[in-house]
This record gives sequence, structure tokens and C-alpha cells, in this order.
Amino acid sequence: MPREIVLGNGTMLVNFDKFYHLRDLYYPYVGMENHFGMGKGEVGLWVNGAFSWVGGDGWEITMRYQEYTLVAETEAVHTGLGVALRFTDAVDCQENILLRRAEIENLADKAREFRVFFFHDFNIAGFDVGDTALYDPSTATLIHYKRDYYFLLNGRFGGQGIKQYSIRKRFPGGQGSRADAEDGVLLSTPADQGAVNSTVGLAAEIPPQGKEVLFFWVVAGRNFHEVWEKNTLVLNEGPETLLKRTAIYWQNWVRKAENDFGDLPEEVACLYRRSLLILRTQIDRRGAILAANDSDILLTNRDHYSYVWPRDGALVSYALDRAGYPELTVPFYHFAARTLSEGGYHWHKYNPEGSVGSSWQSWVRDGEFQLPIQEDETALVLWALWEHYRRYRNFCFLAELYPKLVKPAAEFMAGYRDPASGLPLPSYDLWEERCGIFTFTASAVYAGLHAASLCAALLGDVKSAARWQEAAEAVKTGILTELYSEELGRFIRGLYPVAGEKATPDYTLDASLWGVWGFGVLPATDPRVVRTMEAVRDGLWVKTEIGGIARYANDYYFRRSDDIARVPGNPWFICTLWLAGWYVSRAQRREDLVAARELIEWAVRYSLPTGIMAEQVHPYTGEPLSVAPLTWSHATFVQVVGDYGRRWCELGP
Repeated sequence: MPREIVLGNGTMLVNFDKFYHLRDLYYPYVGMENHFGMGKGEVGLWVNGAFSWVGGDGWEITMRYQEYTLVAETEAVHTGLGVALRFTDAVDCQENILLRRAEIENLADKAREFRVFFFHDFNIAGFDVGDTALYDPSTATLIHYKRDYYFLLNGRFGGQGIKQYSIRKRFPGGQGSRADAEDGVLLSTPADQGAVNSTVGLAAEIPPQGKEVLFFWVVAGRNFHEVWEKNTLVLNEGPETLLKRTAIYWQNWVRKAENDFGDLPEEVACLYRRSLLILRTQIDRRGAILAANDSDILLTNRDHYSYVWPRDGALVSYALDRAGYPELTVPFYHFAARTLSEGGYHWHKYNPEGSVGSSWQSWVRDGEFQLPIQEDETALVLWALWEHYRRYRNFCFLAELYPKLVKPAAEFMAGYRDPASGLPLPSYDLWEERCGIFTFTASAVYAGLHAASLCAALLGDVKSAARWQEAAEAVKTGILTELYSEELGRFIRGLYPVAGEKATPDYTLDASLWGVWGFGVLPATDPRVVRTMEAVRDGLWVKTEIGGIARYANDYYFRRSDDIARVPGNPWFICTLWLAGWYVSRAQRREDLVAARELIEWAVRYSLPTGIMAEQVHPYTGEPLSVAPLTWSHATFVQVVGDYGRRWCELGP
């Protein structure tokens, strides 16, 4: 299930689904740990003997963000209960506090008592063994903790704090304290440990056709003292004040780098700003750029996307640098330097704090050792770093990273090549499905070596500059001679070397052939690029009412159709926007931008109403598939829309 609302501040991230269930809570690293695991948080309502969990039967829910902010607004109406709830939620911009405001409207013609219950099924650190929950009478709060993760719950309703609470073990097949709430009365167990969850209740009487405001907050900290202090901050400042300061912060943050959008409609400009804000939630303050934080992928994948892929991080950084947010990208480049292996390459993926992440990439090929890497991940970091320098001219920053990131990575790439073809030696492709020599990877390596050469020349390392540029040109020659098919009139996906034999070509049409011009091997107007991109457009377009570009021909991932002729694969936001970016780059007149605008508007059309983009969409219904939000999708949208606006201005009337 996609996440409809994501809120965060760089150390704390929370996600809500379409039922207004609190599904993920990450702290103190974005993407690590998820303290709900596969649990969740819910809001329940009891009124005059009737009870319902928000998001269940009878509720109509509308979710949106306040304009230009990471403050969410959710309206939940239940006509049967005669109530309208209007929630405002935010993670405080400075402190690790989830702030929740609810305006409760009594739609009946008589006064009624309303009891509101907040259920939290914590699995602290991602699992439920060893959790503790307790009621603290000194602060009249409820606290969950394990190791050095602490979560304090408190609220105010009708001038009163927590009225009831329940702490219970969650046994297999049971609900624990959740079921305890449904009669409107909680049994006040003061403490328990193990697989425990909790429910707290607040109550107030609301006059006929009247309204009352409720506040609730969840404070995260590393010990009792820290959560007590932050709870005191909320009480002293007032949760309303903290919500307002958070809204103002994000309004000013997203406005600081306004873009000229040319003739693009307002909904595109709105999604551009929303994408910047969503990108911010997926980036840890210490540099990790997470691919996606949507725990539901565990149901089908038994792993998640809450990792740092250096390739994704580099492409996201490139988009953010162009949008004017270097404060987000500088920590990523430091992260990339910290995580570079002693051999000068990046591993498959990393955890948010920098340790090596899980991987399915084999260390063995035909009985021999092979590097389990995707070489484009190493190369694109150097490419993005040079583009960052070109824009911001931070010479000292580049000089600092040169010996520990640029030089070892460039030395690795220059040496990790086939001496006959000049191409990189085999590694895994960007889709992480096959090992060989790929056009996308080779194009990225060319760009990375060229960028490293420019860095070396700038810093006076003349010999390295010459050697790396020579290697870059050899890679380019290999791309143009070995990875281009005269017979097909386009580039091919790749080659699979066979010992003692000629390499086996892979002619599969793949949207990642975009990399030939995207990374500067050839210009967008080169006839070989034109024929390749036209083949991608014609061969990978999804021929249903939904449209969009698939990853590659006969893509199996989350496949929803066996009609390969019409549906080569599910449409991806990234791949569709790559085609839009090519239209932008080759445009000679403003009229040439029409095709790009149509694809940009396609991305808007199939985003969720809250502005969140998934990885891919269903080819017949347009509903989101796989994870949402996907950081790379939003970054590609930001990049292409920004490039469109700049190109519009360059071309003139």
C-alpha cells in the first residue's frame, strides 16, 4: 500500500497510508530503524456508546498537504456517528516530535461525550522482543522504550491530559490493547514488557454543532531525560505554536530556489515543489539518501528499499544541486567518501549509517571470483560531484574529497577495464538483474572518468588528469564500436563475455540507453542517439489508456499483463521522464517542447492526490505499484521540469 503522507525533518520520518494509519516511524536515522515494523498506529473514536476506528467502515477520508509545507491535513467524516475530524500532522522542523492536532466537530443537535483513543503497536528497533511500556505518573505520560530508543506519548483534549491508558501484550492472533478500547473503557495496566502495545484515551464533551480541538504528540529520544525535556518543551511552547513554526519553516525552505516553469501548467509547478519537500523527507541529515521508505514491500520482497544506493544518491544529488539545494547534497558526497571501499569502488548498497547493506549480487561467476558491484554507482558519484563543483565552485570542498573519493575511485575505474575493447569489465546492470558489460554502465564510467580528469586538472594533478581522460576516451570508443549496432541502427543494452569466444550481445530494448546522451557520451541530437531514443519511445511505450515508458522489453518485475506486444512492462515514472528529458535537450524551438510537456503532465496525472510518486504504475488502472514514494522518481521529475524551464527561456519566443 503506498504512503499517502510522508513527514520528516532529517532524523525522524513518519508515514501515513490512505486509511490514516500511522505505518512507519524511523528514528534516529531516516530509513533506520522502523519502530513500527509491520505494526501501526490508529485513532479510534467512541461517542455515546458507539465505537469506530478511523479508516474503517463508514469513514470518508481526504488527505492533502498544506501548500508548500510538510504539514498534512486529513479530513475524516463519519455520518453514522455524526462526527467530522480534521487532523493536522507534522514532524517538528527542529525536534524529533510528531505533532498531531484534531478538530472534532459534533454534527449532532445534542451535546455528546467524545472519547478519542490513540493506539500504537510499536516494534521498537523493528522487532517486538524486549519492549517495555509504562505509565509515568510524574508527567502523566505513557512511555515505550527498548535499549536507547524512547517514545513518550501525551496529549490534551478539553483542557485535560490522558484520561485512560492500557498496556497489553500482543499474543499471536490477538490485538492487545487495541481490542480493549472498543468498549470505550481502558483497563489501566501500569506497565508490561515483551511484545507490548498501548492505547491512550482522551475525552471531552462537545456541545451540539460544536467543535473542540485535541492535541497529541509522540516524542522520540535516547533516554528518559531527553523525552521528558521535549515533552516539557511542547507543554511550554504549545503544540499549536510548534505546528505553525514548522509550516513557516517549510514554506520558506521550498521557496528559496524558485524556478521559471515556462508554459508548464500550475499543477506541474505544484508537484515540483511537493517533490522537493518529499525528497527532503527521504534524506538523512548525515548524508544518506534513501531509495524509498515504504515497509509494505516487505510483504512481497522480504526486504525493503530503505537503503542508500550510491547511483540513486548521485542522481538525486544532481537534481537537487540543479534546483539550488547544495546543503542537502554536500553531506551525501561526504557519505560517499566514507563508504568507498579500500579497492576504490562502492558496494551494492548501504544502510543509513554507512554500513554495507544486504545484497543478492554473487561473488562467484563460472567458478571464479567476481566483484559484486554495479560500477555505475561508483562512476556517477564522481560525475555528480563535478557537476556540483561546476555550479557552486566550492574549491576547498572538492580538494578535501579528491584524495579520499575522487582519486581512488578514478584509479579503480581506469584499471577495471578490458584492454582490448577499452570497456569496463563485467558488473551488474543498473536494474540489478544481470551481470555483463552494459551501455548505461559504460556511459556512466565514461562520465565518471571524465569528471575525475577535470578534478585532477583543477587541483594540479596533471599526470592523473591525462591518464583518466585517456581511459575515458577509450571507454567512449568502446561504446561507439562495441555497443552500437549498425544493423539495428541503435545502441544495444549490453554484452555478455564468454571465455575464449566472442561476447554475446544483448539486443533488448532498454530505457536506460538514455545514459548515452544523459552522461555526455554523445549529444542528444546525434543521429545514433535519435534513432535509439525513437526506438525506446516506439518499442517501450505502454499501448493502453495509461501509456508511459516501461523499463525494458518483457520486464517481469511486478508484471500485471502477459500481453507483451501492448504492455512490454509496467510504466515507470523515471523511464517516462527520461524520454521527456531527451525531448527537452534536443528542442530547437519552443514548439519542440510540446512532447516533453505531455510526458511531464503524464507524471502529474499518475501521481497520488497528495503528490507522491511511486516507482511504477499499473498499465491498465494507473494505480501505484511497488514502493511509494520512490526518491528517484521525484528527483527525475525535479530535474526534467527544471531543465524544461531553463530550455524554454533559452529558446526565447
